[in-house]
Amino acid sequence: MVESSALDVRSVTRDIFSASLGSVACCYTGQPFDTVKVRMQTSPSSYPSVLYTAKSIMTNEGVSAFWKGAVPTSMGMIAENAMAFGVNEALKRAFPDVGGSREDPTKRPDLVRPFLMGAVTGCCSATVLLPSEIVKAKTQVVVGSMNSSSAEVYKQMIKRQGMRSLFVGFDAQIMRDMPFYAFFFGTYELNCYLFRTYIPSMPEELNYFMSGGFAGMLGWVAAMPFDVPKTNVQASWDTRVVGSYFPELFRIARERGPLALYTGLIPTIARAFPANAALFLGVEMGKKFFDGFVWAK
Repeated sequence: MVESSALDVRSVTRDIFSASLGSVACCYTGQPFDTVKVRMQTSPSSYPSVLYTAKSIMTNEGVSAFWKGAVPTSMGMIAENAMAFGVNEALKRAFPDVGGSREDPTKRPDLVRPFLMGAVTGCCSATVLLPSEIVKAKTQVVVGSMNSSSAEVYKQMIKRQGMRSLFVGFDAQIMRDMPFYAFFFGTYELNCYLFRTYIPSMPEELNYFMSGGFAGMLGWVAAMPFDVPKTNVQASWDTRVVGSYFPELFRIARERGPLALYTGLIPTIARAFPANAALFLGVEMGKKFFDGFVWAK
């Protein structure tokens, strides 16, 4: 049956295991770039450029400040990617592409299906990622050492808004994650196919690395206009669960112009390639390790 092949225990365990390994590699590779991006998005007047922001953080707060929020981010990434890769792989097993596969690179894959499955995946992963994204956003905008840890931020959140604080900006998360994952998984499959077709001598490991890096970059280009208001909404302390996103989006576009919705694009793109290259390489290598040493077929 389709359902059993899509959700069999071994396949799901393999997806979660490999996604967890890739998530840790992704988090610690890309967190410094993400911290710069968040500062630029939430305080554009104080942090007008990438170099100025990076220099300011290093001078005033030290190198470790670039990894602010890394712990909740890595935990969130493990949960997010376990959900994202798990859902995406289950969808591919449930609705297999008969036109092409990795086992036969000469066949042209369906290039629309991965984008549609990615959008569905984004809706699912947003529900898992939301709490850690909120803690991370609030932690990253804190300047100085007083009450700046993720644990302290979490305590303040619960004190001010209760458990509701872990779900504020839910609509913002959905608006960002749907386009991101559509392009993230869609362009990864496309990139893998193109590299196998036009550079057949490329090692598979390098294919995973390059395809994942470019997929991350294209995903963020598509999602960036939705990410800026999302960041502002989640970094604020008076955000509603639903209803704060669109007013913030329109406010930014009205007061700062449409290009303001791309604030932080440069550090995001700079982060996207190495972080997502590490993510996909970690996931693919995690699958091979799982097959060889954890749960052989």
